[in-house]
Amino acid sequence: MPSTHNRDKPWDTPDIDKWHVDEFKPEDNASGLPFAEESSFMTLFPKYREQYLRTIWSEVTKALDKHNIACQLDLVEGSMTVKTTRKTYDPAIIIKARDLIKLLARSVPFPQAVKVLQDDVACDVIKIGNFVTNKDRFVKRRQRLVGPNGNTLKALELLTNCYILVQGNTVSAMGPYKGLKEVRRVVEDCMKNVHPIYHIKELMIKQELSKKPELANEDWSRFLPMFKKRNVARKKKAAPDKKKVYTPFPPAQTPRKVDLQIESGEYFLGKREKKQNDLQKKRDKQEEVSEQKNKEKLRGYEAPEEQLHENKLLKKSKKSKKRSHDEDEGSNKKPRVDSD
Repeated sequence: MPSTHNRDKPWDTPDIDKWHVDEFKPEDNASGLPFAEESSFMTLFPKYREQYLRTIWSEVTKALDKHNIACQLDLVEGSMTVKTTRKTYDPAIIIKARDLIKLLARSVPFPQAVKVLQDDVACDVIKIGNFVTNKDRFVKRRQRLVGPNGNTLKALELLTNCYILVQGNTVSAMGPYKGLKEVRRVVEDCMKNVHPIYHIKELMIKQELSKKPELANEDWSRFLPMFKKRNVARKKKAAPDKKKVYTPFPPAQTPRKVDLQIESGEYFLGKREKKQNDLQKKRDKQEEVSEQKNKEKLRGYEAPEEQLHENKLLKKSKKSKKRSHDEDEGSNKKPRVDSD
């Protein structure tokens, strides 16, 4: 239901950035007391990330200590845990710490993942594994999102001001909220068989239109491209193999080369005769090939069938001559006299 509380808001001016988040300082905690309960989050990580996490864990600890957040790496269980301490003053920083370990588990490098602790940076981990059941089709669509030499992904990063990483069955994105919304839309549509280039074209046009202040309060739909659906011919399924009739008896033994030679009488010939036979076969084969080639050459010298085109003017003149001749004959005929 739309709001009916429509009043003038003189303080709500266009220059206000409504997405801006002010920094939370220790003096902003009104009570000055530690939190009543401890909050903690745990994330599992794959086996191949174990070595990398072990090397950078000291840096992760330093980054979280600045915000008074405790962290723990469990290599036996394969998990990372973050929790608040008695010195933690920012109630939202534990959510940021949870996002940090989630990004580290999804193969985002630490120098990039640590930026999520900033107030103006958010993250989104998009699951893409459930969109397509066929594995080959899933790999093709995921590669389509990356593009040749990563060009499609790079263009998307520049247009949305986000960092994007495609890894396994997830796409990790970091950046402003507005950009993350666009990234999710493009990724989900790509897995639904909509090529990302269409969205990139749309985003480029929107970026150019946003630079023109005279179009700020106008509808942009007339400027955006309208793409038609194309029915691409799908790969035909191979015909299923017909079931063979079951026979309990084994198949008949195929004749050996020696058996075939005995049948033809070649086995009993001497070496010289065998050589002569082989040469004769080769000559016969060569003659056949040469005859075929000669026939193909002679085809080029054959005259093509000509289509006869009748001249309509000559046809008309012939008809008119025939008519005049018939009329002359009719006038020269003697009148018939009946005999009494």
